[in-house]
Amino acid sequence: MYLCVISVCLQIPVEGFIGDSVVLPCSSAEHDLKLQDINVLWRDKDSETIYDLIKGKASVERQDPRYKNRAETFPEEYKRGNFSLKLQNLTHTDEGEFSCFITHTDELRINVQYALLIRSSEYELIETKHVICKVTLVLS
Repeated sequence: MYLCVISVCLQIPVEGFIGDSVVLPCSSAEHDLKLQDINVLWRDKDSETIYDLIKGKASVERQDPRYKNRAETFPEEYKRGNFSLKLQNLTHTDEGEFSCFITHTDELRINVQYALLIRSSEYELIETKHVICKVTLVLS
């Protein structure tokens, strides 16, 4: 049995404002995805569960309560390899690093990490975290 591990790591800054929504991008370059073979795991800076897709189906059983009714994906985009996450009603506590893990039947693992930057309503920078392979969300 052969195991091929592909890791893609991107530095993508994402900025948002308190009370607004942001989309954290996550995609696979793989074509002809069989959703029943795909797991996508979104985690925050504390490794808490934001959103999971298990075998192509949404699973919120392990979702951290902070993200309940605030995190969603775009099911119509899954077959195109787009597993981006929309995070709504942003708060200061959302600022930090987010990770998206895509696994495909133990053959492919893509790790995309983001940092979320939070800005105040006066558009002044509160804190910026630009870390390679991280996305920083800035909220107001």
